[in-house]
Amino acid sequence: MSQDPYELLGVKREATQKEIQGAFRKLAKKLHPDLNPGDKKAEAKFKEISAAYEILSDEDKRGRFDRGEIDITGAEQAPRSYYRDYASSSGPGSAYHNGAGFADFGDADDLFSNFFSRRSGGGSAGGGQFRSQGQDRRFSMEVDFLDAVNGTQSQVRLSEGPALDVKIPPGTRDGQTLRLRGKGEPGFGGGPAGDALINIRVRPHRFFTRDGDDIRLDLPVTLREAVLGGKVRVPTPSGPVNLTLPANSSSGKVLRLKGKGVARRGGDAGDIYVTLKIVLPEQPDEQLTAFAKDWAAADTQDPRKNMEA
Repeated sequence: MSQDPYELLGVKREATQKEIQGAFRKLAKKLHPDLNPGDKKAEAKFKEISAAYEILSDEDKRGRFDRGEIDITGAEQAPRSYYRDYASSSGPGSAYHNGAGFADFGDADDLFSNFFSRRSGGGSAGGGQFRSQGQDRRFSMEVDFLDAVNGTQSQVRLSEGPALDVKIPPGTRDGQTLRLRGKGEPGFGGGPAGDALINIRVRPHRFFTRDGDDIRLDLPVTLREAVLGGKVRVPTPSGPVNLTLPANSSSGKVLRLKGKGVARRGGDAGDIYVTLKIVLPEQPDEQLTAFAKDWAAADTQDPRKNMEA
């Protein structure tokens, strides 16, 4: 690591605070660990420029470094008289004084307001340390359709370290990202740890289909049930319920089970829409065949009349 903060930031010794801030921003955008996941060289370089900026962004520390009183880490140094010959105090009129201080740093990109914070501390050497939040870690998890609708507790296995317990809230959607705060990479300079971001993939169900907060399914019914109507059992994510089937129900008729769909945050839930599907016996039935042949009303019925051009 270079011991010269000016060299690390690529600025001249007479650079203004604004020039120093601009140089640091430019380098940090390239080297920040969140933008270079897994790149150890970029991470090491980022730490170096952070240490350099920690010295040069503070007028008192910058003056003390220029006078040879501290090194780039803020540690006390034996006096070096040749620095004192060329550097004056950091007060008004000094070549190193900038009355603006951090005033022009308030317009920094959102990137920096999200990435960085400064630990409060006095002007003593090493008192102020540059902090950065740790990187987020990203994972993918597959869950069953019913577990996503009803909610469950599961685990995601990390490539390194222990498994994380993940609470799947009721109503979790396919593609939704769950956030586990503080379960990501450790922070830099005492900063907070990043988060674990869990991307959820919901496995398809064999007969349920999600439509927003509603659920749709095709319900097979017999010809007798369709003609005579009555109670039929319908599966739902929370267990089977009875549905009243009106007499003379055709295939394609849609019935609603109110409040049996996906739970919402407000406490209510979507609905289940049941589409009837008349299913004939797998094996030909002689009585049914004879009835159909002798059924006079069939000759007057045209279910496809509305399909003609």
